[in-house]
Amino acid sequence: MSVILKPQLKSAYLGELRLEFAHSHIVGETPLGTRRVDCFDSGHFIGPRLTTRVIPGTSDWILGGQDLVYRPDVRVCLETDTGEMILMSYRGIRRGSPEVMERFAKSLPVDPDSYYLRSLIQFETASAQYSWLNELVAVGVGRRKPKVTSYDVFEIL
Repeated sequence: MSVILKPQLKSAYLGELRLEFAHSHIVGETPLGTRRVDCFDSGHFIGPRLTTRVIPGTSDWILGGQDLVYRPDVRVCLETDTGEMILMSYRGIRRGSPEVMERFAKSLPVDPDSYYLRSLIQFETASAQYSWLNELVAVGVGRRKPKVTSYDVFEIL
């Protein structure tokens, strides 16, 4: 009888994404769920191989379901410290108990261990220097504070 070894998921740290909240547009109940557009006016993505700032206009077209699960849908425009442009997009899942989700709704602090916030991240750039970003899949492990969302971002190897 042979033993089947299961592969291990490997990753490498890419950096921290930090988005600073500016304001929201409440769309309301749509056929898909409760829709809100959160706008971010500043932030950064900083890691061992990349230093950027967030260009104002970044937004999250977040969708809240009847299941109390929120689904971020975010587009970010980043500018590197050398003036290169990088587009970043991600979709994910944020879920927690009704009490935790109520704290989010009231912009109160929430313990990161009390909820799940994960996102699938993709990059797009015309920059030759950062073209390696076009060829990877990344995952973000998120934390949310009043006025700030941040992710530790990992490349899936």
